[in-house]
Amino acid sequence: MSKKIVTLFLSLITSFSFLIAQEAPVHFKFSTKKITDCEYDLIFNASIDDGWHLYSLKRAAEDGPNPTVFTFNKSNEYELIGKTTESKPVQEFDKVFEMQVAYFKHTATFTQRIKLKTDKKITVTGKYEFQACTEEKCIFPPADKFDFNLQGTAGCVNTTSAANTTAVTNELCICDTQAILASAKLQKTNPENIIKTPTEGSTSQIPVIIDKMDKEKECHPFSKFLLGLVAGLGAVLMPCIYSLIPLTVSFFVKRSKTRATGIKNSLLYGFFIIVTFVIPTMLITIAFGPDALSNIATNTWLNLFFFILFIVFALSFFGLFEITLPNSWGNKLDQKADKGGVLGIFFMAATLVVISFSCTAGFLGTLLANLAEGNSYMCPLAGFTGFGTGIALPFMIFAFFPSMLNSLPKSGGWMNTFKVTVAFIELALAVKFLANADNVNEWGFITREVFITLWIAIFAMMTLYLLGVFKTSHDDETKHISVGRIMFATISLAFTIYLIPGLWGAPLKIISSFPPPHHYSESPNGFGGHSSASNQTQVSSDPELANLESKRVTGPDGIMIFKNDYENALKYAKLINKPLFVDFTGNACVNCRLMESTVWVTPEVLPILRDSVVVVSLYVDSKVELPKEEQKEVFWFGKQRSLETIGNKYAYFQSTKYGSSSQPQYVLINHDESNATPGTMGTETNAAIFAFWLKSGLNNFNSKK
Repeated sequence: MSKKIVTLFLSLITSFSFLIAQEAPVHFKFSTKKITDCEYDLIFNASIDDGWHLYSLKRAAEDGPNPTVFTFNKSNEYELIGKTTESKPVQEFDKVFEMQVAYFKHTATFTQRIKLKTDKKITVTGKYEFQACTEEKCIFPPADKFDFNLQGTAGCVNTTSAANTTAVTNELCICDTQAILASAKLQKTNPENIIKTPTEGSTSQIPVIIDKMDKEKECHPFSKFLLGLVAGLGAVLMPCIYSLIPLTVSFFVKRSKTRATGIKNSLLYGFFIIVTFVIPTMLITIAFGPDALSNIATNTWLNLFFFILFIVFALSFFGLFEITLPNSWGNKLDQKADKGGVLGIFFMAATLVVISFSCTAGFLGTLLANLAEGNSYMCPLAGFTGFGTGIALPFMIFAFFPSMLNSLPKSGGWMNTFKVTVAFIELALAVKFLANADNVNEWGFITREVFITLWIAIFAMMTLYLLGVFKTSHDDETKHISVGRIMFATISLAFTIYLIPGLWGAPLKIISSFPPPHHYSESPNGFGGHSSASNQTQVSSDPELANLESKRVTGPDGIMIFKNDYENALKYAKLINKPLFVDFTGNACVNCRLMESTVWVTPEVLPILRDSVVVVSLYVDSKVELPKEEQKEVFWFGKQRSLETIGNKYAYFQSTKYGSSSQPQYVLINHDESNATPGTMGTETNAAIFAFWLKSGLNNFNSKK
């Protein structure tokens, strides 16, 4: 005990001199997150200098380090909901205090939820204090003040905490998506009954938040593993790998003294193939960072790079040239493989990877582009592991059943047919990446019509090739077309015919995520016009309304939208007395196109978006430069940043107002810019749920008229 008292006494002296010399090593920043019209999260973000610890909210023991404390001044204008929470601390035995303590290094986040009880603008005040230590010293800064400015609404007056509220039986409270589905099942006969129009004064009893944020950037390792596995199995069919399967398996089976040894060596060979593919590709991913992959969808230069890369792969597969690594690499590895043993097997696997690069590069490049999701290393790791497994699997399976080698189709012209077919698909993907770069920068080259036309041409050429109308320089002379080629040609022809109506405005739901959005067209209504847009394009006789209506563009299925024009959209919504549907989207956002072509156009949702609301689409990835007078410096993501583009402007708006940076994100707002919908909505492919959410917002908006 005396040791601890001496330690604390010395720490007090140290901390006093430290505070005189410089500022405290823990720096707090405050922010808020709106949960509902009346509930907010007050967020305390702590940045901790290297070498220092900030202690948890919970005191370890009476004679342990002082906990971090947040004290809120009492007020009748708000109430605290629950206790202050914290991010996960480090649990460790502290030599100075001789006990287990919980502390934070580098960063910490503390959150307190509150509920407003007024319709006025209020200031929530209080103070915070903490103890911070290194391995050699501690400091005890004096308590500091904090304040948060918040705006209440009429619905906050005379409300009570959810914990003290009895169940409301005459109003429907939907707390999550599963509950929505359950309610919908109970109301099958009349979906309209799911929503009850709030009575006067009951605006605080609207359905609880549905906060479904975008899944576009989440990592799903298992699906990426399967994707890699399919790509790897596809690469196996290329000549440079397929022809090696019988040779390699026979080598291990015949060289080994026993069948068990042969199987073991083949499995080891397969394992080393996986390792040889995973290690280099993961090193590249680590070097550039996982979020470098996730930026592919909106980064102009990365999209152009992949466009060129896929064109090169396609030309190589067409037979114009071979992509190979230096021969010396393969020769050196082959020499190492002659040593035998485990090391020899490893070098045999490495030799296969090097000499098969010309065949696998196209598949690996395609896989790399499709791993561009999330900020985790797990997706690239899973994808590359799947790719290596797909290539290694045949070698391992045939080692168990060597007699099956006799039933393998022999190498021949069909392998070149497969290569050329893959080349056409590579061309189609190249167009997609070029379209991404074009859409984000709004150059106007790869419009929706141009994209669809190019795909029609590519898949029509693939159909003609499969039917034997023309050949490449590497194709063998054939007297007849195989059944397999006829089947694939039929599929390719059907897909080509399916694409054609897209030139006249058809949604093309099968590939809805790929083409540019409807408004990014030479003819937004499709060649020859679009029937569902006719009523939307009528211009009002009122000059002010007519001026605003002229600023709209045609969206999915004729829905008229304001594009990157929030101010005029809100003004128009007020003039025609409708709520504003805010769509945070992106030119290269796959899930945004999916929602527009599969959910927006459904019978449940389309009438609402077309007739009952004003739609504004805000493209957070737009590279179009803002007018000089609108460019400004803001504090965003921890530092001063310049808002120079339209995308910057609306990404900042989304981040600061709705606490999100993922798309799509939807919200229906009132004329005072408060939320009409219960929370925001992300990707939701169930049209009934999306319509339910929209109708909730409409009812809430109408109750405030």
